[in-house]
Amino acid sequence: MGGLFGISSASDCVSELYYGTDYHSHLGTRRGGMAVSGGKGIQRAIHNIENSYFRTKFESELDRFEGTRGIGIISDTDPQPLVLGSHLGTFALACVGKINNQEDLIRGAFAKRGYFADTTGGAVKPTELAARLICEEGSFEEGIANAQAGIRGSCTLLLLTHRGIYAARDRLGRTPLIIGRRNDAMAVSSETSAFPNLGFEVDHFLGPGEIVRITPDGWEQLASPGKQMQICAFLWIYYGYPASEYEGINVEWVRNRCGEALARNDDAVVDFVSGIPDSGIGHALGYANEKQVPYRRAFVKYTPTWPRSFMPQNQKMRDLVARMKLIPVRRLIGGQRILFCEDSIVRGTQLKENVQILFDYGAREVHMRPACPTLIYPCEFLNFSTSRSTLDLASRKVIRKLEGDENHDLAAYVAHGSKKNLAMVEEIRRMLRLTTLQYQRLDDMVAAIGLPRDRVCTHCWDGSSYGY
Repeated sequence: MGGLFGISSASDCVSELYYGTDYHSHLGTRRGGMAVSGGKGIQRAIHNIENSYFRTKFESELDRFEGTRGIGIISDTDPQPLVLGSHLGTFALACVGKINNQEDLIRGAFAKRGYFADTTGGAVKPTELAARLICEEGSFEEGIANAQAGIRGSCTLLLLTHRGIYAARDRLGRTPLIIGRRNDAMAVSSETSAFPNLGFEVDHFLGPGEIVRITPDGWEQLASPGKQMQICAFLWIYYGYPASEYEGINVEWVRNRCGEALARNDDAVVDFVSGIPDSGIGHALGYANEKQVPYRRAFVKYTPTWPRSFMPQNQKMRDLVARMKLIPVRRLIGGQRILFCEDSIVRGTQLKENVQILFDYGAREVHMRPACPTLIYPCEFLNFSTSRSTLDLASRKVIRKLEGDENHDLAAYVAHGSKKNLAMVEEIRRMLRLTTLQYQRLDDMVAAIGLPRDRVCTHCWDGSSYGY
């Protein structure tokens, strides 16, 4: 996905930019970058973080940076921020999202005799494409609006200039952007969890398509928010940080409510409830409290050297890291009926191995309760699942097995409790060797989030999201 952080301060901001950006490390796996503006112009650093933490790659860089405003990014796509010279002046740009009509936009640029400089591997980088759209207009605010209007998919961005930081949320608000305020500085962030330890208070949640300019004294709205919103529901269910809020709604609170909903619709009799770390823990605590069943940690996560299961770009290595980081607590497992809450089941490969370990260690029963419905559609609007084909999804493999075609009669498989939906769930249960498997109902998941259904993107589960 990716995460953004920016700060505009009355004094040097480098260390706070460094820590604020680092608080987004759970959102990306490929590159980290910072750009700072001050007396030396714009200074920039970009590093590969696939095999290391953001902090370890940038700590040695801090002494050479100085400035009172800066932007940082944890990126799952191209190296960022870019620094560009243009008729608008020199600026740095960082973007998160996904451009679905990239080839059309590139052809349009070539038709105007334009060119792209950063084409490593023969591919135009999305950030440079967004920069070109911005530079087609006569001001930064007009250029950002032009980019938002032209891009199909999503593009949330931070743009660093000598006049401050321009911040813009993507047109349908699929990814968040929040302004924080302190007496001597303003910040902007994908995650509110980056604010408390840096002394910032949440000041404003940008709306869909809203554009603002941020200075140390405050922020100015340059484009008002649009009326339609399709914020990604997975922010709360899976990849958001527990301490963060989006649209004023806390992640951990939603996960607890998801677990409560799962418990209310369940009649399984178990000895204790556990969560698949990390995001499954909040769901499991909600389930356990609602059912008045003990919560115990049957798996613990080893983080010192295996921090993120999806860090390597190679799927085989991701599976290895996922297996290495979860350690079973054997003393708690033997002879027990255990119910696990998990954020979701995507491929199911690693979960199958975890379930087998539990039975090898003597578990009597293993029940699984994902906090969202069955994932049937790949994400088309963010970079959450771009490395996965449709057939990587456990549901589509099963549909293909049952129908001979992974695209057959998908609406019937989406409908919770339908004959085909139940057959799909049962086949996934057998594939994972679970005692029982019961997914969250879509309406219960949306209700746990607390936003109107038409304001939340649920495309991964029902293919329903409108937009670009």
